[in-house]
Amino acid sequence: MVEDSRSLRAAYLAELGIDLFQPRAPVPFGPGDSSLMNSQSDWDSLRNEIRACHRCDLSATRTQVVIDSGNPAANWMFVGEAPGEQEDLQGEPFVGRAGQLLEEMIHALGLTRESVYIANILKCRPPRNRDPLPIEVELCESFLVRQVQMVKPAILIALGRIAAQNLLKTQTPIGKLRGQVHEFEGTPLIVTYHPAYLLRSQTEKRRAWQDLCLALSTIRAA
Repeated sequence: MVEDSRSLRAAYLAELGIDLFQPRAPVPFGPGDSSLMNSQSDWDSLRNEIRACHRCDLSATRTQVVIDSGNPAANWMFVGEAPGEQEDLQGEPFVGRAGQLLEEMIHALGLTRESVYIANILKCRPPRNRDPLPIEVELCESFLVRQVQMVKPAILIALGRIAAQNLLKTQTPIGKLRGQVHEFEGTPLIVTYHPAYLLRSQTEKRRAWQDLCLALSTIRAA
């Protein structure tokens, strides 16, 4: 299993034309301190509240809510935009081709999908995968804030323009948000491209790797 992970990581970096990254010092890649974890009942309460949510009209068109995946005591938290068709059907964020690429990016960091925490701005799929409406983001925001507060990640990765602009409350283009360390709820935040965009724009993968390297240096310095 370890060898498979390393092979995926090497393949992703080779596709970018980047030499295999070798950590120069120990990095806190693993789960967060279990003593800081919220109780299972806290998580059950939050997830049940999200499943029962009817704050906006998306509750009438969803198949099921898409809450999270991964480790709720992770040091790394990835935040996307909203569920797509397959996510809505399976009830898990980032499945399909975009999810596979995200998993390769995570492997390139020396992590596994199971060791990080993944969530979205919205918990329900917008019809025809349209962009989230401001009112939908506003009504769903408290759920994501609580997720961040409960996970207590060492770093947040905003995946794509929609996630970045809504987390940072800005209309600044993603190209200008990249390459710097932002903050959300007191947690360092790095902006990078959405995996679905990278599938369409292969030449941007190198920039995405630069973003991940910035995240690595940020978490080391914490």
